[in-house]
Amino acid sequence: MNSSPAGSPSPQPSRANGNINLGPSANPNARPTDFDFLKVIGKGNYGKQSHIMAERSVLLKNVRHPFLVGLRYSFQTPEKLYFVLDYVNGGELFFHLQRERRFLEPRARFYAAEVASAIGYLHSLNIIYRDLKPENILLDCQGHVVLTDFGLCKEGVEPEDTTSTFCGTPEYLAPEVLRKEPYDRAVDWWCLGAVLYEMLHGLPPFYSQDVSQMYENILHQPLQIPGGRTVAACDLLQSLLHKDQRQRLGSKADFLEIKNHVFFSPINWDDLYHKRLTPPFNPNVTGPADLKHFDPEFTQEAVSKSIGCTPDTVASSSGASSAFLGFSYAPEDDDILDC
Repeated sequence: MNSSPAGSPSPQPSRANGNINLGPSANPNARPTDFDFLKVIGKGNYGKQSHIMAERSVLLKNVRHPFLVGLRYSFQTPEKLYFVLDYVNGGELFFHLQRERRFLEPRARFYAAEVASAIGYLHSLNIIYRDLKPENILLDCQGHVVLTDFGLCKEGVEPEDTTSTFCGTPEYLAPEVLRKEPYDRAVDWWCLGAVLYEMLHGLPPFYSQDVSQMYENILHQPLQIPGGRTVAACDLLQSLLHKDQRQRLGSKADFLEIKNHVFFSPINWDDLYHKRLTPPFNPNVTGPADLKHFDPEFTQEAVSKSIGCTPDTVASSSGASSAFLGFSYAPEDDDILDC
């Protein structure tokens, strides 16, 4: 399990990740003292109140898809917000990509297919993800994709609807977002194209250390695809990274267009969804305590006593629950993820 305590119930709650032990029963009044905080495995950014509540809402819907991280508990104290998430210790895709620089097409195809399946599911719930990048794609203990971090998701976007919030990560922003135009769910397919390009070539497609130049590249530079790739891979990249969102692959029939592209012809999508396909890479973790795929910068850090052992842990839960109405959650039956 991952715990993501988030700072004070003000407009700027902080976020952190830890490795914890989950108690044997589902306690609707869970609090930090119900958990053992074992290790720091990562740290996040600050989030706004609306993002925190949106993330909780999306997380509750994720339990029905194999490639989305699920929420086990959420609770609050007068000082902090906590998410207890599925524990995933195969490492970030970003971690493996940095180590290996690029992936061969079969491996990149497998990850792209599982990610596309997850994005397609979110779209079926009228949710736009908006922050697809290798840092938000985890591998589980078997090597399957687990998409995480739903703070920038936008709910309630019907197939013909648009939204206009400027958000995302610079390297993966779609042109329509940069132009501050209304955009739809096709932004996620642009991001899939950018991630696939990075998996195959080692850098995002329009990358520059100068962010202004990178934005200029995204808006105006033709896509450059280095040699050595199959025709199918090149066509998929060109189709996903089309600067006109109306002409982009996925803009009309959404996930169905992605599934039917020739690049994914080796994929049996039903087998993929049910995890009957053997992942191309095995993280080879020895168990939940194996942290070799986490950055030692975090795992060697002492767990702050303020995360789970502060005066607010003994405060009245009724006093805490009013700050973020509807935030706390506990399942009826606890289904612990084995690894």
